[in-house]
Amino acid sequence: MEKLRNHFSRIHLAQGGDKVYKDECMFCFDTPESETGLYVCLNTFLGWSKEHVGHYSNQTGNRVFLHLRRHKKELPPEKEMEPEKKIARLAIGVEGGFNPDANKKRYEYEEQNSLVILPEFDIISLPSADLPEIVQQSVVSILKAESALHLAEVEAASGAWDGEVRQITKHADSLKQLDNGVKVPPSGWKCEECDKTDNLWLNLTDGKILCGRRQLDGSGGNNHALEHYEKTKYPLSVKLGTITQDGNADVYSYDEDDMVLDPDLVKHLAHFGINVKVMEKTEKTMLELEIDYNQRAWEWSRLTESGAKLVPKFGPGLTGLKNLGNSCYVNSVMQVLFTVPSFVERFYNHGETIRGGYKGTNPAEDFNVQMSKLAHGLLSGKYSVAPNSVDENKDADDLQPGISPVMFRTLVGKGHAEFSTKKQQDAMEFLEHVLKMTACNSAGASDPGSCFKFEVEDKFICSASGKVRYVTRPDQYLPLPVPVEEAINKEEVAAYQALKAEARVSQKVVQPDEQVRTKIPFDVCLSKLASPEQIVAFSSAAEKEVSMQKITRLRTFPDYLVIQLVKFGIGQDWVPMKYDVSIDLPEILDLSVLRGYGLQAGEEELPESATTKPKEPEIDAGIVQQLAEMGFPWEACRKAVHLTGNSGSEAAMNWVMEHMGDPDFAEPLVIQNESSSNDNFTPNEEGLAMLMSMGFTREQAALALKETSNSLERAADWIFSHQHELDTLLAAQSGAAAVPPPQKPTYTNGSPKYELSAFLSHMGTSIFVGHYVCHIKKDGEWIIFNDNKVSKSVDPPLDLGYIYLYKRAST
Repeated sequence: MEKLRNHFSRIHLAQGGDKVYKDECMFCFDTPESETGLYVCLNTFLGWSKEHVGHYSNQTGNRVFLHLRRHKKELPPEKEMEPEKKIARLAIGVEGGFNPDANKKRYEYEEQNSLVILPEFDIISLPSADLPEIVQQSVVSILKAESALHLAEVEAASGAWDGEVRQITKHADSLKQLDNGVKVPPSGWKCEECDKTDNLWLNLTDGKILCGRRQLDGSGGNNHALEHYEKTKYPLSVKLGTITQDGNADVYSYDEDDMVLDPDLVKHLAHFGINVKVMEKTEKTMLELEIDYNQRAWEWSRLTESGAKLVPKFGPGLTGLKNLGNSCYVNSVMQVLFTVPSFVERFYNHGETIRGGYKGTNPAEDFNVQMSKLAHGLLSGKYSVAPNSVDENKDADDLQPGISPVMFRTLVGKGHAEFSTKKQQDAMEFLEHVLKMTACNSAGASDPGSCFKFEVEDKFICSASGKVRYVTRPDQYLPLPVPVEEAINKEEVAAYQALKAEARVSQKVVQPDEQVRTKIPFDVCLSKLASPEQIVAFSSAAEKEVSMQKITRLRTFPDYLVIQLVKFGIGQDWVPMKYDVSIDLPEILDLSVLRGYGLQAGEEELPESATTKPKEPEIDAGIVQQLAEMGFPWEACRKAVHLTGNSGSEAAMNWVMEHMGDPDFAEPLVIQNESSSNDNFTPNEEGLAMLMSMGFTREQAALALKETSNSLERAADWIFSHQHELDTLLAAQSGAAAVPPPQKPTYTNGSPKYELSAFLSHMGTSIFVGHYVCHIKKDGEWIIFNDNKVSKSVDPPLDLGYIYLYKRAST
């Protein structure tokens, strides 16, 4: 007790607002269930494994720790399982919705806690009546406190996700219904414009019965209900066949662009002679159809290789990541990222240096510390130890529990509108986010993400003069177009769609071996990318807007090339959707056809236009270079110097430190063109609002509307297919050539020949639903990473990937 008294002044009580890290070590993934437990500091409430607690104690002088040790015991079978419940709601974590923990084994836990005094690891068993009151109160406060990681998860969840919640329509009290004598029979309906007898919608204003929307895959209706709304603006329709005797049904509001609730539906139906008390539900609601899809999508499918007996893999680089609730996109991206040598070198090989050199107060808020922690967890093999024997009856989560990336995900999502939530997100956007954070946290060290960066060359050919303009820009992944119209099995797909339509009518189920997916050759996609694109832009030679050819090439080829298949778009209902296509990407790839060579002999450049070219600011190249040598992104350094008026390195550095968390921190400096206001084109304000709500700037949205003559539907398609070159197109439109900075960023460059090393696959109807897995090639064999489960791949679905990682082929 004498040793304990020497440290009373350092012992605190955990109070409201204090973060108590009692679930996991700050530097590794040891928990109270680990063999040596977890040590929680009674001064800072940080948790440490036995491996790291000594270093922390020596560094801070804190000596008293609460040692948490938890033993897990499996419950007997009669206590273990709850009865399986039917999924009735498109929701997660609410009554009747998807339960991610369903059918898992249940456990009870035995706590064995003690007080430990360092450096000798003197142990005082708990509970102990002999402990001083301040110590007892501190221990009780820690045990009662909600853990910091749990609170972070609750904050991210912001309540359970419920896809079924619908709002009452704004037309509920004011819906106009025509007295036109229309009476609707209780059955035997048919579209009034075609022969469709299913997916029929009754317009609640005039009683028209018309078919629903046609889907991109050819299924659904013929758009007659939508076309009727566009002509009449009658807003509400009810799906026939979904009306129940208690007055419920699917109601869609066209101008609210959503499924809605109509509290007066019974009255609105009675206007057309429909008595809900005699109605019989004959079709699945939109919700039931989506639940069916999600249940199929979340089962083992081809992407998860469910048809094969997968052999679990263990060892270094073979550790899985637990799914924290729609965190599969995080898991897949980070598994792939930590196969890249520059990331392994920075965060794993030098991980001990990063963690050991940390001098801050909370390692959970340090990006480099958490990256090195995650790298150690995935690559060391410490958390992926093969059992002496494999019990086939043992729960897979016990066999391969994986590690929990809560601390990492909380940090990288902090302050981000999407990644701070528990909703599903786009893996490509998350990869970009992590690479940006890595660059922002690489001051004084090389940026490991540089291996992905390459220089793109956009060539514009003026149709009026034949002169050219070359614009270069940096990029870190190559979006590959998916030309659905170039499918090579259109007849088979059409036959399959007919089979599905017949199956819907006859209430039959299409068997998996009957399913047909649209096939597009990879060469067709590559040819589409390499082909000239027709655009309209300002020509400084003709001094007016003219038709131009735009040709995209690569000036440099990076060591590691990320290719994204542009499988996602916007459906007719403005809901993001995914093309169901099969594209066989080759394991050996030659991109020589994309090499750009710059201005060629005989080509004449378009003249600069003094009236349209934005004035390039004067930027002190010396200060830019000084900041860049510290590891900050080049464009961020240029902005720092420009926006602080070339007032010196100290002011520029202060700007960098204040803005390094900004979403556009590393984006190129854009100088507004003062003469752009003279443009006679006036964009549609409603269209601007819609496109800007999708995350685009006003200038980008205006360009999309200009290119599509203010057609909102076409503008959405255009802006999504050109989103990675919008700044270049804006520059070309204004007649501005790209003015290179004093020193260009350095790129890795070499042979355009690559070999496939990993790919991420997505199943689901859009980026916002579904599931991600990844396949990684290790030592000549493919390994599938499905959250915490890591297995040898039997049939890697190379044709169904979304993001592909290629490394330069060895010669």
